[in-house]
Amino acid sequence: MATLLLDTSVTIDAINGKRKRNELLKELLQQGHLLACCPINVTEVYAGLRSHEETRTLNLLESLQYYPLTWPVARLAGELKRDYGRKGITLATTDVTIAAVALYHELTLVTDNLKHYPMKELDLYPLPKG
Repeated sequence: MATLLLDTSVTIDAINGKRKRNELLKELLQQGHLLACCPINVTEVYAGLRSHEETRTLNLLESLQYYPLTWPVARLAGELKRDYGRKGITLATTDVTIAAVALYHELTLVTDNLKHYPMKELDLYPLPKG
């Protein structure tokens, strides 16, 4: 089984009970996968948090394996942003940082935003948008 890094949109959908993300996460856990997050996910989730979501949010985030940002991860994120920028592809710092966490720790990224993650070496668990 794999460790799956959740993209922020997946986490937000789970918190809000949308797109059957809670069912998906339960299914992934039943299959033996470990679910994970990183500091960017936590920051993005809390940036849009509404007061009535606080308990649900804390419970979900604390249930995830946490991968911190380290020097090698930050460097890799910067290199990804630079290298794709040189190809004319503009990527958000948040997305390249999430990708760097996944790449550095050899995690599979669960996302519905494939265009944000064009890295061929990144292991993706793609989800439909809707």
